[in-house]
Amino acid sequence: MKNLQANRQITFLFALFVLFVTNAQEMDKATPEDVGMSSERLERLSKTFQDYIDEKELPGATILVARKGKIAYLKSFGKNDIESNIPMSEGSIFRIASQTKAIVSVGVMMLQEEGKLLITDPVGKYMPAFMKTKVAVAKKDGSYDIVDAHRPITIRDLLTHTSGVSYGYGIASDLWEEANIQGWYFADRDEPIQATVNRMAELPFEAQPRKEFVYGYNTDILGALIEVVSGETLDVYLKKNILEPLGMKDTHFYLPLDKKERLATVYSATENGLERAPSPGGMVGQGAYVDGPRKSFSGGAGLLSTAMDYTKFLQIMLNKGEFNGKRIISPKTVELMTTNHLPFPFGEGTGFGLGFSTVEDLGLRGELGSEGEFAWGGAYHSTYWADPKEEMTVVYFTQLIPANDLDDHGKLRALIYQAIID
Repeated sequence: MKNLQANRQITFLFALFVLFVTNAQEMDKATPEDVGMSSERLERLSKTFQDYIDEKELPGATILVARKGKIAYLKSFGKNDIESNIPMSEGSIFRIASQTKAIVSVGVMMLQEEGKLLITDPVGKYMPAFMKTKVAVAKKDGSYDIVDAHRPITIRDLLTHTSGVSYGYGIASDLWEEANIQGWYFADRDEPIQATVNRMAELPFEAQPRKEFVYGYNTDILGALIEVVSGETLDVYLKKNILEPLGMKDTHFYLPLDKKERLATVYSATENGLERAPSPGGMVGQGAYVDGPRKSFSGGAGLLSTAMDYTKFLQIMLNKGEFNGKRIISPKTVELMTTNHLPFPFGEGTGFGLGFSTVEDLGLRGELGSEGEFAWGGAYHSTYWADPKEEMTVVYFTQLIPANDLDDHGKLRALIYQAIID
């Protein structure tokens, strides 16, 4: 009997511990006024996005605004699946595409902090296929020459998208097409990311290293690099070092089958209104995130997540590497990642750090926000930003590709900042 009572006590205490740890990983909610925002003014945000739904410009969306470490606004609109009449919810899971890049970039910086690499290292030190790369140079007659890269690309080149590698649609697109490597969508690939990336190394890039910003497979290569340096597959490494420590329990490369009903349906904006994207489709489609090979872990565009999970990730960056008593990277690493690294223009008033865009000149950019803000978005029309000056993060998830000329991103920013009153 005593042993039974003791076991019950142990079980009870363990349950309390699990509850404490789980709750410690969640973010507290607050009234907007408690964190210097106006409930009345935030209703303008709600009305505007409900209008997008009512006018059938958006299928559904979730918006999460956190300020001063607390959730000030969390609301879902429209449908997770229109045809099945399933409402969008706080627990809806989205394909976050290029929002994967920031998480993988943090993973690379963690390896530097562990002494396993330096971002100034040539990628070829760890992946020999990248020690000598090629560059395609366009000619006036529409053909091109292939020349040697003037130096090996570095890990920093990949983090800043200055390695010269694109998504395969540029000067030597015929060779990339022949190699079956074009576009950011990898979920249907029946080969591990290492195989795909090593084939990339044989193809000509778009520019010489560090000469210009070329958006492309840089972070997919970084994901493969993480696997080589850590000795773990990318999904395992991220789960162990970032996702689990932050309590990002709904962030996956491929969805567990018991969560498939929560995956938001992809729609496309067409002349005839919203149309359900094909299944599985490719870059425009539902994708093979539930039914598929589950072999390729795309560091550039492969993750699925929720608004709450991604907010936790942004909060740790806003907190200089710490969240709810858990530190995953140092304040100086966060500082380096969110500082502009480009010696040439990226956009008006905007730079690029290590995995994030950065705001350098607020007036030149001409949008509400703050200098020091870091951000990016995803192919399915999602976006996010973190504003250290206002102690604020914003996550906006929807599943719309293509979105055409929808102005929701601009209005999202305007309506959030106009709600700040303190």
